[in-house]
Amino acid sequence: MLLSRDEMRFDFGGAKLDPVRDKATIAWAMNQFLYGEVTGIQIGHWLYEAPDIEAARFLARQAVEEFQHVGNFVQILELLGERPGEAHPIVKFLATGAMPSSWAEHVALEMAIGEGLVLQCFYAMIETVDDARIVAILERGVKQEERHVEFGEQRTMGLVREDPSLVPLLLGQAIVTVAAVDRLGAFMRRTLPKDHPVLAQLPAFVEHTLAMLELRLQRMGLADGPVRARSLGTRLATVGRSFASKAGRALTRRPSPRLTERYLRDPAVIRD
Repeated sequence: MLLSRDEMRFDFGGAKLDPVRDKATIAWAMNQFLYGEVTGIQIGHWLYEAPDIEAARFLARQAVEEFQHVGNFVQILELLGERPGEAHPIVKFLATGAMPSSWAEHVALEMAIGEGLVLQCFYAMIETVDDARIVAILERGVKQEERHVEFGEQRTMGLVREDPSLVPLLLGQAIVTVAAVDRLGAFMRRTLPKDHPVLAQLPAFVEHTLAMLELRLQRMGLADGPVRARSLGTRLATVGRSFASKAGRALTRRPSPRLTERYLRDPAVIRD
């Protein structure tokens, strides 16, 4: 990945979530993960857009992994004695409300950025949940999530090198994600208890997560600095141009060739 686990790690100073005292909090977090993984199963949709066999193979494997992750979070909820519940509206928006409409948007916004946010939360739960069984389940999913993020990063950089006009399209939508996560952090600052050893640190964790998101944008070549350092007017203008470009591309988009035609022309099939 473009960011290492050490870079993404937030230091909670050894503070822990107790699986008995903080059961409801841990279950709430697992339900956010569960919602994201269930929507991640939509990866099957992107098999129709995969530009080559290598990408299609990766997505096929990822789809299986997403189903495994759903089972993992259901298992954690069972360990806690909890049932699946609702996800926060912002989580729903990030996972489904802002669903991409092109392959470039998928690899950049869902895989590199979206799964990068999920991975950051995985690391945080592993660091803070004081239950070896839950930590072991989360660790099993980390390597898979890291592969998903890396695939998204590498594919995004390749597409941007081929077509630099994608940069403002992707950056504008990424700014919307930054704003949504920032709003979630503001909600936490207003509502979370200030005397809990872990929960009191979550606003700072969200700030660190946003900093890592901005750093990922820079390393992928989508931004030349932290997007939140830009004026509100500049950010709004970038978002406006992005969605105007998105609409224009949708109107002029040509139908994709049949998968058989695309794959039979793939270098993995046609060999010299």
